[in-house]
Amino acid sequence: MSGTSLDGVDAAMILTDGEVISEFGGTAFRPYSPKEQAQLRAALGQWSDGAQVPAAQEVVETAHAALLSRFTGAGTSARNGEGETAPKPRLIGFHGQTLAHDPYGLQGAPRTHQTGDGALMAELLQTPVVWDFRSADVELGGQGAPLAPFFHFACAKYIEATAPVAFLNLGGVGNLTYVDPTKTQPDDDGALLAFDTGPANAPVNDLMMARRNLPFDENGGCAACGHPSADIVLKFLTHPYFHKMPPKSLDRDDFEDLPAMVASLSDEDAAATLIACAAAAVARGLEHAPKPPKTIFVTGGGRKNFIFMKYLRNEINVDVADIDTTGLNGDMLEAQAFAFLAVRVARGLPTSCPSTTGVAASVGGGTISKPSE
Repeated sequence: MSGTSLDGVDAAMILTDGEVISEFGGTAFRPYSPKEQAQLRAALGQWSDGAQVPAAQEVVETAHAALLSRFTGAGTSARNGEGETAPKPRLIGFHGQTLAHDPYGLQGAPRTHQTGDGALMAELLQTPVVWDFRSADVELGGQGAPLAPFFHFACAKYIEATAPVAFLNLGGVGNLTYVDPTKTQPDDDGALLAFDTGPANAPVNDLMMARRNLPFDENGGCAACGHPSADIVLKFLTHPYFHKMPPKSLDRDDFEDLPAMVASLSDEDAAATLIACAAAAVARGLEHAPKPPKTIFVTGGGRKNFIFMKYLRNEINVDVADIDTTGLNGDMLEAQAFAFLAVRVARGLPTSCPSTTGVAASVGGGTISKPSE
């Protein structure tokens, strides 16, 4: 998985039938170099015919192939992220890199763009690859995002949750999944509700890059020295997105006016304000939950920003916990999700439903590419 934070590629193995998680396997991470990050940033917002897309696609494919070859043993013996001999995967879920996302058709027909050729990856890795997970959902009237909720449902079962819980992923964009683990299947009525909450780490990352040439605000150190602007947070919450009912989703740069809103603030106050906006967006999103979840489990890089976690706890009236406390891996949940979804695609099971993406009916997306004989 390569997410909107553009920090690098996560890889994770799981043993599953696409319904029950039997075992979690090895993990690995391959960071993008500053040059590679710059190439990806240059292609953001572009569709397949964009001038910077070929270079971005090469970055994505090269990084994924290099990392995944550790697991497939392409050119060497298969080893996991810890360097130990590992079983070779029977199937790979390859998400690619989201460069543009327009589920409302504001630029024409609704569409979404993840760069990266899964057929090429299948040849390079000599392993079947499931890819292009989102297109079918969008073509059938869905948002194409978020797609992790069916995996979150399985995670709730795995940790033996007995009351409704929520999974909050704080990547470049924030997304929330409300899970009722008393239901049998993820597309049962009332089992799931999912949507993007708003911007999360992306605006802060962009701020740090623009002002300090740093990829992110490590552990919230910059924001910790600042004071958020309540006026800017209130203005932020007037954005039309917050008046839409879920399911709903965002492009990484849909809140393009945020940088200008904090332009006159110091680095510290700007970072604190952007995090306060993201936390307020989560609180606003929780108003759509059928009832308050028992716990909100936070995943993604944002959970390591103690200021972000502090602001969330100030805004939200339920328990907010780092998902690592459950034994799950908050750094690898998204990568694990697409491995899980790949198996569902291979088995002909749905990967999204009306309550997760707004699609008309439960649908299984994804294309399966096999290496040539």
